[in-house]
Amino acid sequence: MMTKLVYDGTFEGLLTAVFDIYEHKLTHVYIHKGDCNHNALFENVMHVVTDNNRAVRVLKGLRQKLSADGVQRLYIAHMAEMEGEDQHLLGYIRYAFDSPRNIEEDFGNRHVMRLSEIIRKVRREKHRMEAFVRFQKLQDGTFYSAVEPDFNVLPLLIRHFKSRYADQKWTIYDIKRNYGIHYDLHDTQFIAMDFTEGNKPDNVIAAFTADEGVYQHLWKNYFKSVNIPSRKNMKLHIRHIPKRYWKHLPEKI
Repeated sequence: MMTKLVYDGTFEGLLTAVFDIYEHKLTHVYIHKGDCNHNALFENVMHVVTDNNRAVRVLKGLRQKLSADGVQRLYIAHMAEMEGEDQHLLGYIRYAFDSPRNIEEDFGNRHVMRLSEIIRKVRREKHRMEAFVRFQKLQDGTFYSAVEPDFNVLPLLIRHFKSRYADQKWTIYDIKRNYGIHYDLHDTQFIAMDFTEGNKPDNVIAAFTADEGVYQHLWKNYFKSVNIPSRKNMKLHIRHIPKRYWKHLPEKI
């Protein structure tokens, strides 16, 4: 009989689910994030209660089976919150525990191959965010940017922006997931903001400094001046800068 494991969506919850699988000697399992409102006829449902102690024990075991980079890749793949991929992550962990050797380069296994594909997508999105973030100066001196990445990559951006803009206060806010990262010249922290109806995360014009519009105008003029109409290739341009990012780029507005 198939057993459906319902967990809270956290990485600790996923590791706890792995612990439960081996504790109860489950073979055929399907993992589900969030609530479970309906069951199949021949299906047993088990609600996973996240237990940090059990999660730590599973993580310790993974560190014996995988390299430090392999464990980090697994964490990043889960953090990305790609819909419908939990089953592959669970399969990857089970394969790592059940195999007598390191499985990180075993791309003949569908779970290993899929994890590699997820990591490639996440890293591409991280690279795009590093290139497409456009800061706008607020009245309190903070530089603010609203983004909508396909995957949850904000935690992966901290090192890059903290290093590049170490002397400026900045905030990068993920509109889609309603949280952001804020740097105060010393440390970074995760934040969530409560926006009013007329002042949404992607539209904080009222809080801009008086000269922000001037700088945006100069930025647009710069892009217009370096453009060579005779060499225009929109197909290539869109491939490098997909249209879904344009609404957060001042030079495209």
